[in-house]
Amino acid sequence: MTLTDLPRWRTTDLYSGLDDPALAADLKALSSDVEALGTLLDTLEIRKDGAAVTPDRLDAALNAMNGVYSRGATIRAYLSAFVSTDSRNAPAQGLMSALTTTTLPLGPLRSRVTAWIGALDGDALDALAGASDTAREHAHLLRRSADYARHQMTPDEEDLAARLRPCGAGGWAKLHGNVSSVLTGTFRGQTLPVTALRALATDPDGTVRQDAFEAEIAAWKGTEVVMAACLNGVKGEEGTLAARRGFTDPVGPSLLSHGIDAQTLAAMQGAVVRSLPDFRRYFAAKARVLGKPALDWWDLFAPVGRSDTHWAYDAGTRFVEEQFRAYSVTLGDFAARAFREGWIDAGPRDGKRSGAFCMRWDGDRSRILMNHDPSLDSVSTLAHELGHAYHNVQLAHLPPLQRETPMTLAETASIFCETIIQNAALERASGEERLYALETQLLGHAQVVVDIHSRFLFERAVYEKRAERDLNPQEFVELMTWAQRETYGDAVGTLHPYMWAVKGHYYGLPFYNYPYTFGLLFGLGLYAQYHAARQQGEAAVRDFQRRYDDLLSSTGQATPLELAATFGIDLHAPDFWEGSLDVIRRQIAAYEALTA
Repeated sequence: MTLTDLPRWRTTDLYSGLDDPALAADLKALSSDVEALGTLLDTLEIRKDGAAVTPDRLDAALNAMNGVYSRGATIRAYLSAFVSTDSRNAPAQGLMSALTTTTLPLGPLRSRVTAWIGALDGDALDALAGASDTAREHAHLLRRSADYARHQMTPDEEDLAARLRPCGAGGWAKLHGNVSSVLTGTFRGQTLPVTALRALATDPDGTVRQDAFEAEIAAWKGTEVVMAACLNGVKGEEGTLAARRGFTDPVGPSLLSHGIDAQTLAAMQGAVVRSLPDFRRYFAAKARVLGKPALDWWDLFAPVGRSDTHWAYDAGTRFVEEQFRAYSVTLGDFAARAFREGWIDAGPRDGKRSGAFCMRWDGDRSRILMNHDPSLDSVSTLAHELGHAYHNVQLAHLPPLQRETPMTLAETASIFCETIIQNAALERASGEERLYALETQLLGHAQVVVDIHSRFLFERAVYEKRAERDLNPQEFVELMTWAQRETYGDAVGTLHPYMWAVKGHYYGLPFYNYPYTFGLLFGLGLYAQYHAARQQGEAAVRDFQRRYDDLLSSTGQATPLELAATFGIDLHAPDFWEGSLDVIRRQIAAYEALTA
């Protein structure tokens, strides 16, 4: 199967095309729904210091919000299926802009409801939950609303911030995405998309990797003025709003949105810092295999070991389904359904965004974007994104407001499914293939622990300096290389000074980084419990699977701290994080032994 033959996701199950009259009708209906929601809140006097919070008023507001969010999410997913696979699709971009304009009032309207609920103390919230089924079902949302209310600006300021976002931080983020998706570089006389240049980082030939890296750096350097303007715009707006909302630390807003407290973050980050010397041992061992005193950035993704399996897309899907089925028939049937129903857009092509993601589609269905290459790493990515889709299945019976999952928990199922695949590949491998499987695991872990920590350090430093003034491209370069040196140490020689331009996460949610580390280590901790259940017998496995699915279905209805406690995990305890990192340390020791 060639790249051009790889499957593309199905879109016709929602609308026949961008010109489908049903899509236009739903966009119009969504506009009416948004307007009706505003009228309802006005009629019921739902605002700060407005009417009393009663069960009837709350039921009406939450039910209306769920209806609007449900229709809007489906339309957004459909349009995203086009703009993410072809950034030059002008009709799709136009419709997405129209959707953004239509849904703009939802931010201020949500803020009004939050401020209205935020006036209630804990006893009043409990009484409300006892008097209303809707309130009881949305109890976690009500508690979070009270937390958010403490960090709200005035209603007029929140309204203005929401309406300015598309031409502020949202506009800068869109510009970054559009420029990145069409960026090209010159590699050995050829003009290639920057995504293709980055893909050459896995080439066995070190000179190819280095030449591609240098071509990529040159391409990003050519956009540095634009990218610096984008990052200044995004971080400037976010920092200003955070301060205006009463946060004293740039990390503060992310703790609220990611659903954890400072003690949890400190426990995890402390364990991460203590693990950095172990990861540097892995980098040193890989450098020895490559015959170098130390790695350079273009060596981080270099292949090590040899796979006797050709990980073509079809072979990868079969392997994923087989291993998912070994975990449970339910998970195996789910994977088969995703492949059969055309949920996946698999291959790279011009204009398609890089990387991979999963988005909820409609009902219990999802859509997955990836850029497949014939490697175990790519098969692991497929399993990872299918994990997100499986999580969506567990949440599908709930209305939108009860599905709102913080990023820290959003990675739970994806890491778990990825671990199933990687461990299965490792168990059946020997010799050079075992080294290949270990390399695939450690490469991913190093990205999520070491590189993610560098991104956290960089972003925190950017917020602090951006509070004073705009930063120029060279200052972003210096901060990026400082952060990388802090985490990679001397184990990597040449660094990537433009990673701040590469990673779209910097232009989206604040601190769209450490939740990935949380997800990896939390997922490894859960997998360790599954492995222990297997030693105890079938009944223990079934009990774990039931509790695991219950956890996934509850990620929008409890905090990470509360859900972790159901598995006996204390997120404030450094021992838990160290235990998950010990799993990786054992993999590093095995890697060193194989490469000695």
